[in-house]
Amino acid sequence: MDVQRRNNVTVTGNAHGPTVVLAHGFGCDQNMWRFTVPALVEDYRVVLFDYVGSGRSDLSSFSETRYASLDGYAQDVVDVCEVLDLRGAVFVGHSVSAMIGVLAAGTAPERIGALVMVAPSPRYIDDEGYRGGFSAEDVEELLDSLESNYLGWSAAMAPAIMGNAERPELGEELTNSFCATDPEMARVFARTTFLSDSRDDLKKVGVPTLVLDCTQDAIAPREVGAFVHREIPHSTRITLDATGHCPHLSAPEATNAAITGFLAGLR
Repeated sequence: MDVQRRNNVTVTGNAHGPTVVLAHGFGCDQNMWRFTVPALVEDYRVVLFDYVGSGRSDLSSFSETRYASLDGYAQDVVDVCEVLDLRGAVFVGHSVSAMIGVLAAGTAPERIGALVMVAPSPRYIDDEGYRGGFSAEDVEELLDSLESNYLGWSAAMAPAIMGNAERPELGEELTNSFCATDPEMARVFARTTFLSDSRDDLKKVGVPTLVLDCTQDAIAPREVGAFVHREIPHSTRITLDATGHCPHLSAPEATNAAITGFLAGLR
């Protein structure tokens, strides 16, 4: 198996520096990190990749069985770390990738030495004593809409996810990214994402962790960021002066400052 081709792995930056792995969220690809990479390449070796079904990944490698749980995506992360022989890398995960990083770190603790969680959510559906931001009915309606008309769903949902209505070009970019994702593979990834419950995995995190949330986020409300921070031992939480679910695109300077500050503290 050619992991680098499967996941369209890109390596850039300082070959002699510590390694930072940047992992995109649902409906996105590694290009979403283009404003973050310049802040890292001088001091860090930067690894980017696309999950199977996204970006320029090898679509023939898709398996509905494998990717019907977050463990399948986490195994992809471990595979990338192994083929590059990464040790103690910092895994920066956006949205669902934050929890994928938690699972990967648990599977291969020697490979991942720290986590940065950008707009994370361990569970999107409300539960007793827990606010995820959606009711079970909301999520089923969302998934039904996605499955019946993926392009229409993308055009409606992407701007809402991005927020920042006064900057419509951001919503358009996310819409285009969603629409470029294979609809059948997006269906599987969406179900895996929105029906997941990884809350119990948070207490098992044993590496330095930075939790980044936003002042307003329709997908991961601030209560979720507070919950993640509370559940992960010795984690740090920063609420960015940013709105929407993609601060690395809408507020890259604040996002990059938080990430590089955390990285500096690890050295």
